[in-house]
Amino acid sequence: MGQMNIDGRSVAEIFESIRREVHAGRLVAGELLPTVRELAGRLQVNRNTVAAAYRRLVAAGIAQTLGRNGTLIRELAQPGEQEGTAPGSTLCDLAGGSPDPALLPDLQAVLAAGGSYRPHLYGEPVLDAELERLARRWLQPDCRPGCTLQLAHGAVDAIERLLAAYLVAGDKVAVEDPCFLGSINTLRLAGLEALAVAVDAEGMRPQALAAALAAGAQAVLCTSRAHNPTGCSLTPARAAALREVLAAYPHVLVIEDDHFALLARTPFCSIVPAATAHWALVRSVSKAFGPDLRLACVASDADTAGRLAMRLAPGTTWVSHLLQGAVRTLLASPAAMQQVEQAAECYAARRAALIDALRSEGIDAAEPCDGLNVWVPLTCDPAPLLPALARQGWLLRGGTGFAIAAPAHALRITVSTLDAATARRLAADLRRLMV
Repeated sequence: MGQMNIDGRSVAEIFESIRREVHAGRLVAGELLPTVRELAGRLQVNRNTVAAAYRRLVAAGIAQTLGRNGTLIRELAQPGEQEGTAPGSTLCDLAGGSPDPALLPDLQAVLAAGGSYRPHLYGEPVLDAELERLARRWLQPDCRPGCTLQLAHGAVDAIERLLAAYLVAGDKVAVEDPCFLGSINTLRLAGLEALAVAVDAEGMRPQALAAALAAGAQAVLCTSRAHNPTGCSLTPARAAALREVLAAYPHVLVIEDDHFALLARTPFCSIVPAATAHWALVRSVSKAFGPDLRLACVASDADTAGRLAMRLAPGTTWVSHLLQGAVRTLLASPAAMQQVEQAAECYAARRAALIDALRSEGIDAAEPCDGLNVWVPLTCDPAPLLPALARQGWLLRGGTGFAIAAPAHALRITVSTLDAATARRLAADLRRLMV
């Protein structure tokens, strides 16, 4: 153990003393703190005082409890893999997870058509009234009566703020396994523990969700359809089974991430039971209108909305009214929504073309499939395959970065810009390299 200078008589003093040692580098990640008994004796304070200071360190994300094995200093979280690809690549990019730019609306034209803009100042209402009306029309049919609406800077921002409103570092969150990269990074950076819930063709498995809840999950994050990376969507029967599981845990926060809502080909099925006290439905416009349009609508119970509003207050971080105006104009435009429908049909055709091309080469893909990606399960680690594919001109993403617990032996192929001829070439190369 390194040289530590821990002092103090109160909970706050002991907490600050240990935090000072961490910041000074005298306490490093992975190092065990003295036992509660040992430190209490050294400082001549009650054990409960030391225990409370340790709990505060855990809540602050500075330390991690190992139960009877003690308390150690937590390693500073680092982000893992990110969506998108490095600019300038000469490879055929099927790894980025982005929509096709050619299928996105012209935002400059939208902003120009949105009418005059007036400055919005501190203290004004944060939500554009007409956008609120349109968003309610979009979300309310899939929510409980009386839901409250807020905005966030995209789906990942909404999820991060919702989790921060209820949880502290060290809390457990049930998530799909494999899981969306943005969710994995959000949990890691917040010091939250991801509990893996296995998925199949119909989404989260009820028994796996029940196990995560029994293990102490304080929140559930579920992608209702077009799950990234596998493309699966909840069926009505599966959603009902998950609601039955969740009904026994009414205190658990339930977040539904419906990121592909405007483009989805499958119906929305909610997993929120009537007993759940705190819930939220998050719908982003990024896939349909463009990732740079940082806006997501969040429908929730009133208490959750109030907590979220405190983090998007009029004096600090509300969503720009310029962005709200653009989204309002798009949602209200029959021409723009027709373009979204055409994009949805195009993505569906590209998914089908790739799945057919793979099938013709004897390669199975996960079905049914919705979203921008196709998931190709493999029998072994895809890492050695990726460089070989790159040498043939293909940039693909392996499944490893999406894994929570179980190894993700698979490829995720983004189909956004993939035409049928290119899909056939890819399938042929993939079959040849897999032999």
